[in-house]
Amino acid sequence: MQKPIAIWLLICCAMVYAMVVVGGVTRLTDSGLSIVEWQPIVGTMPPITQGDWDELLDKYRETPQYQKVNAGMNVDEFKNIFWWEYFHRLLGRAIGVVFFIPFVYFLIRKKIDRPLGIKLSGIFVLGGLQGLMGWYMVMSGLVNDPHVSQYRLTAHLGLAFVIYAALLWVAMGLLSPQTNNNQAGNHKELPSLRRFSTVLTSLIFIMILSGGFVAGIRAGLAYNTFPLMNGYLIPPDLFLLEPWYRNFFDNITTVQFNHRVIAWILAILVPVFWFKSLKCQLSDSARLACHFLLVALVIQISLGIATLLQAVPLTLAASHQAGAMLLFTAALWVNHKLRDS
Repeated sequence: MQKPIAIWLLICCAMVYAMVVVGGVTRLTDSGLSIVEWQPIVGTMPPITQGDWDELLDKYRETPQYQKVNAGMNVDEFKNIFWWEYFHRLLGRAIGVVFFIPFVYFLIRKKIDRPLGIKLSGIFVLGGLQGLMGWYMVMSGLVNDPHVSQYRLTAHLGLAFVIYAALLWVAMGLLSPQTNNNQAGNHKELPSLRRFSTVLTSLIFIMILSGGFVAGIRAGLAYNTFPLMNGYLIPPDLFLLEPWYRNFFDNITTVQFNHRVIAWILAILVPVFWFKSLKCQLSDSARLACHFLLVALVIQISLGIATLLQAVPLTLAASHQAGAMLLFTAALWVNHKLRDS
């Protein structure tokens, strides 16, 4: 029986979900550069004595962020940013433990067959790479620039979503194995709907990556108007940088504009997909997934607009990141259920 394995993977999904949200708060509070060393084992222990805190603060004082942004920060102020980064890293270690120990247990008990074992081993490797990517990202903010590279930040974010998707997809497969039993009358409409759902999921993932660039260069702090960008439908500064392709990653105007355009495309395509799904004979769970996708999109776009208009307050911005994962979850659920129909 594979239900216990599926439950274990869903617990890991919930932890990765929390990890992404905590990571968003860590970024929003500029806490990610407060720990300047990567110590996967020793770093699990938090500072206890005043001497421990003084040592950590002395190391932080050598960073560009302290020297250019937080000069004069005392120990109490340092603690405010330290704990977010510490908890983020601790949660990452906890996910590794929660994944690895049951994995070994199920292997010993011969509950995992070879194909499933290969999938889970791949996910474990991705988790290790994510830890390395996180430190690689932090390193970019410890040299000259007091901010991490938006490229490394987006890669770190994207890999987190890939790991989450892999965990969720395997769990859903264990709970609801694909039968390929197409219902009568669906043979014409269903393949088209499946392809449509795949396109939507890919577009949602691209929007998430574009959101990483928005966060990385703080593009959300500009053009805090909607639906126009400071009165422009198409702002005039889209291609200020040379060469032209740099604008898609380094130009605040272009990065935010692209994020908005993808959101508008989804705002059109998801309702079209939903109406199309109404014409298909689907299982109850597949229809529920399609409804949920539409609701998740409304929630996410509402959070995005509110976050923009309020100039990225912490609570709304963190909720917007959580909403992105909710929307991604809905899309994955739709994809899986349509393959069951």
